[in-house]
Amino acid sequence: MIILFVVLYMLITLATGILAGRLLVKNSKDYILAGRNLPFYMATFVTFATWFGSETVLGASSVMAKEGLWGVIADPFGAALCLILVGIFFAKPLYRMNLLTFGDFYRIKYGRNAEIVASIMLIASYFGWIGAQMVAIGLILHITTGIPQNFGILIGSLVVLLYTFFGGMWAVSLTDFIQTIVIVVGLIFVLYEVSNSFSEVVPIVASQPPEYYKFFPSLNLEEVLLFISALITIGLGSIPQQDVFQRVMSSRSERVAVLSSITAGFMYLTVALIPLLLAIFAKVKYPNLLDIDPQLMLPTMIIEHTSQTTKVLFFGALLSAIMSTASSAILAPATVLSENILRPIFKNISDKGFLRLTRLSVAFVTLISLAFAFGGESIFTLVESSSALSLVSLFVPMVGALYFKVSDQTSAVASMLSGFFVWVALEYVFHYQFALLVGLTASFFSFLLFLLRSKLRKP
Repeated sequence: MIILFVVLYMLITLATGILAGRLLVKNSKDYILAGRNLPFYMATFVTFATWFGSETVLGASSVMAKEGLWGVIADPFGAALCLILVGIFFAKPLYRMNLLTFGDFYRIKYGRNAEIVASIMLIASYFGWIGAQMVAIGLILHITTGIPQNFGILIGSLVVLLYTFFGGMWAVSLTDFIQTIVIVVGLIFVLYEVSNSFSEVVPIVASQPPEYYKFFPSLNLEEVLLFISALITIGLGSIPQQDVFQRVMSSRSERVAVLSSITAGFMYLTVALIPLLLAIFAKVKYPNLLDIDPQLMLPTMIIEHTSQTTKVLFFGALLSAIMSTASSAILAPATVLSENILRPIFKNISDKGFLRLTRLSVAFVTLISLAFAFGGESIFTLVESSSALSLVSLFVPMVGALYFKVSDQTSAVASMLSGFFVWVALEYVFHYQFALLVGLTASFFSFLLFLLRSKLRKP
């Protein structure tokens, strides 16, 4: 039954995407921003579904089981914070600019060189995130159908590629709307059965020692810095990213852009607590599951200890979460690649030609992301690295342009490059635990120093 459901679900999703491409995509604006016509309920569901992916259900739950609340500060708490901050501080000014991509923002505010550097950073930040979703699809197809995981990665990636390729943002929006309903209903039903009609939620949660639910740091410098680092990795790092920007710009109005981001943030935090609760149930009731691959903990519990209906609902919710995130994550860098890197090369290209170029970019991004999927990193690690990259390179110039009216291109480029290279060196060469904070600090001071240099040079 599960195999039949999985196959049927993926076929329906694929058909929805292709149909959206045929009926709703008339030009590049339709393809990239859904014609800027998403109503509140759909914009909210699309934003939620984009973020509620494999890292939320599989990654965060496995970390929660072993490390407690302290291990999942980045996601879901940092992720929910990001969406709320976008709604409060960034949605309105960005929506008024009426742009296609975040790369356009850096060109208008700073110039062409800043656009190129920012676009490369934007594109690069997505490969790990997309790879994480591909890994998760492979895991689920392996568990439910028995096919090899690598083959499952290829099949799942092909399905997501096809409906994103044909339908663009309209396909992503329609499928995300359906998938959000499946996610919420499925996870609530799973918790209902696992917790014996919710009656065991309180005693199971209370069975863990108080330190298991530690959230705020102790009053020592190392813990404070670790807490800040975890909270801002996604909390600030995902603000200057194309997927968030696309949801803001696809909204029907400025008000919808603001309210949908804030609502999606609170919705995300609420629903994302369910996988964390399920992780506690797995730890208490079936402690042997902690000895297997942590990312398989929840799926294994559902397969071995729940009814057939719950299995179908859980894997329906999980596939929905993964596919919605994967499609959005593929489309985001592909639009930046086509608009900000390739389009200037093909001067006087028609809108139809640009639409074709964007679709080819979707295929290219998917192929590159497959390499990350086969790289062997954990889902949680892949996602955190993606957000960290954009934080250390893009956040400071974005805030400088929006709120301090800075337009000095040298300052922006220096900020991006210094933050990125300092972070890469400390993170991957020296394995320094505060690499993110040092990279962000380098980005900030480079921005200030080059800005001061430019002002001093002016007559």
